[in-house]
Amino acid sequence: MRYFIDFCYNGTDFHGSQSQPNGGTVQSEMEKAFATILREPVSLVFAGRTDAGVHAEQMIAHFDWSNPLPANFCGRLNNLLPASIAVKDLRRVVDLAHARFDATARTYCYRITTRKDPFLYITHTRVAQGLDFEAMNKAAQLLLGKQDFASFCRAHTDAKTTICDVKEVKWVQVNETEAYFLITADRFLRNMVRAVVGTLFEIGRGKMTEEQFETVIASHHRSEAGHSAPAEGLSLIKISYPKNLFL
Repeated sequence: MRYFIDFCYNGTDFHGSQSQPNGGTVQSEMEKAFATILREPVSLVFAGRTDAGVHAEQMIAHFDWSNPLPANFCGRLNNLLPASIAVKDLRRVVDLAHARFDATARTYCYRITTRKDPFLYITHTRVAQGLDFEAMNKAAQLLLGKQDFASFCRAHTDAKTTICDVKEVKWVQVNETEAYFLITADRFLRNMVRAVVGTLFEIGRGKMTEEQFETVIASHHRSEAGHSAPAEGLSLIKISYPKNLFL
């Protein structure tokens, strides 16, 4: 039987979401907890990959298990997992459902603040005052639609295509000191959101025009875009699936 597990994590202390030889990851912690409870190794397939320091308010992974799961399985997982990871839900899905390939959309949020705040530094990136949000919002509309985002993709990745379909994008000012950037697409490339935000910062600071931003997109070269924004402000907040996958 195949299951989707819905969980969240604070990425500050992890070297990314998916297992790797040099450092602790969300996947390694999750699979260790699974093995402790089920007394067998379990392989989790994540809906996507987040870099070191990036958070997820919703991450989905699928796994297969042939026997009945123990009572209060999610609760037992939470008791074993570190404070930075929390399981929210578990659902049966059709046998061929795939957490990564069946996702129809993903939404990321990038949060910023202009003030020094010991309670925000983990989830917000601190920036200087004076960003032109109107200019950043106007330029961001150029990202909408299905197009090549190679300009915002980390070099030498294993991506078969750099085409993505961006469905929504906007900057929202929460108050005088806080704002966030929302972007929804069918898929994202490695480092794409942070590269987009870092380049939009250039527009907000008056160092790049909307026309130059359009040229950056059309160039398909990462070297033409701005620096990647820091990891701590970024969070994956939603993953969407067709309803017919769930039993």
